[in-house]
Amino acid sequence: MKYITFTVPCYNSQDYMERCIDSLLPGGEDVEIIIVNDGSTDATAQIADDYAARYPGIVRAVHKKNGGHGSGVNKGLELATGVYFKVVDSDDWLEETAYANLLGRIKGFWMKKQTRLIGEAPDLFVCNYVYDHLDEGTSRVMKYGNIFPIERMCDWNDIGRFHASQYLIMHALLFRTEVLRRSGVILPEHTFYVDNIFAYQPLPYVEHIYYMNIDLYHYYIGREDQSVNEKVLMSRIDQQIMVTEIVSKCVDLNEVKERYPRLAEYMCRNISIMMAISSIHLLLINSPEAYDKRKLLWSGIKEENSRLYYRLKYTTLSGLTYLPGKVGGMLTKSGYRAARKIYQFQ
Repeated sequence: MKYITFTVPCYNSQDYMERCIDSLLPGGEDVEIIIVNDGSTDATAQIADDYAARYPGIVRAVHKKNGGHGSGVNKGLELATGVYFKVVDSDDWLEETAYANLLGRIKGFWMKKQTRLIGEAPDLFVCNYVYDHLDEGTSRVMKYGNIFPIERMCDWNDIGRFHASQYLIMHALLFRTEVLRRSGVILPEHTFYVDNIFAYQPLPYVEHIYYMNIDLYHYYIGREDQSVNEKVLMSRIDQQIMVTEIVSKCVDLNEVKERYPRLAEYMCRNISIMMAISSIHLLLINSPEAYDKRKLLWSGIKEENSRLYYRLKYTTLSGLTYLPGKVGGMLTKSGYRAARKIYQFQ
């Protein structure tokens, strides 16, 4: 039985993918590792095949035409046989002790479920993740102890309040595979920032949550070509806008609010953050075309869902990124620069 399916989307990852895969191998026969070679032109394919040959029954190498990160995630989810599913980017890795603790807890839950000692196992495990600025020799841990009870099953009505710098990203989440499939999440191809969809659309389908206060996932920050690098993000602003629009439409927050008011509040806040990021980077581009795109983004939300628009505009952070005139733009940019220094994001 495979308790976890790890999918590792790889594109020209020869310089760092071995660190990632080696960190997953301690799971042994209890896990499967699907390396998705997304049309690489370097030695990625050979490295993937070597691992599959050395660890049959654990590692599987899949080769496909280039479709982008989302395409790799989709292929992994399509092929997954594990009870739980996790994406690990090829330049990231898991901490060994935390990984062993998580896998042991999953096995304990599942054995109890099979012997009917408990009613349900978690639909979602949440663990801490670490921002690793390796080139600077610094790191920062993102924890969730103020939101979820530690190592106790809960649901969305039990959660606390998110701090300004806290949100649920893909690196913190381990979904049950059947929950992901039931949510219908399919990520667009040839598009960056699709992890925002992955970490958002399935949430209303989660009924049981289990938080472990362990620093599991190491998220490498610092590569010049990284998608979260500010200059790179600005060059890919159309993709960021597209993902923001998908997230704003893929879930009916009114339906979520009827059952899980706190989850609906968080999901609205998540859209607000994405709107703020898109709006700010369009301001930083500082061209007539960029200002038109910013206006179209907001008017599109208004046309699609006026209630959401007014909430985003007047009661959340994103409204402060859509202030009128040149003075409003200058204030927004200044606030963004200050936030970068405080929260140390790129």
